[in-house]
Amino acid sequence: MSNNGKVAIVTGATGGIGFAVAKRLGEDGYTVVLNGIDDEKGAERIQELTAAGIKAEYYGFDVTKEDAVTSNIKAIGEKYGRIDVLVNNAGGLGGRSRFEEMTTEFYRFVMALNLDSVFFASRAAIPFLKKGDNPTIINYTSNAAWNAGGPGAGIYGTSKAGVQTITRALAKDLAEYGIRVNAVSPGTIDTPFHKQIKSTKPEVFASWANNIMLGRLGQPDDVAGVVSFLASKDAAFLTAETIQVGGGQALGI
Repeated sequence: MSNNGKVAIVTGATGGIGFAVAKRLGEDGYTVVLNGIDDEKGAERIQELTAAGIKAEYYGFDVTKEDAVTSNIKAIGEKYGRIDVLVNNAGGLGGRSRFEEMTTEFYRFVMALNLDSVFFASRAAIPFLKKGDNPTIINYTSNAAWNAGGPGAGIYGTSKAGVQTITRALAKDLAEYGIRVNAVSPGTIDTPFHKQIKSTKPEVFASWANNIMLGRLGQPDDVAGVVSFLASKDAAFLTAETIQVGGGQALGI
């Protein structure tokens, strides 16, 4: 499939799901711009993509820092004259804390990582998405947006509920420009996100598959395939939607 001249930005793209998404969009014919905070890893990833015949470049900036996000997204948009796809992949648990002992700094960090980042990047990209072809923003929510997360993940769940709503709000706001906004909600995906529990309690990690209808953990490529679809013309009439990519996990079994 040719998407010659089309540009996709993927934040938090130096590993895990983000890199799988960037690679898939590159294979789909987009020029992919990877963002991250580990510049060394970023350089390695660009080499890897370039070796696979994908046009890619890396911009190092922290998605929680307003000025850095704004100036970098603007620079990308001005360089290419357009942005066709923005994947707000960066985010994370940030750690665990119960509310009673939660510091304001921790609260603000997790909200910034998951919600501010989507706002900053989307706002900066909109003028360039208006110049794109079948332009779209794809965000990441989580089951935690509905069930408020596991022990100590309450503020993660709260931030993801914000992402769920800002996805619909952006979709409403941008529909008049033909810019679609959707979200994916990955279930348990086998990535470094879970490395702590995988190394300390491998039996617990393995048991998670028992709560998934399809009987296995997700892989980064499972998410990348859905993001690829949401960015494509096949999804041209989809906006304000959230697709659960969790093997039926959200329903429990």
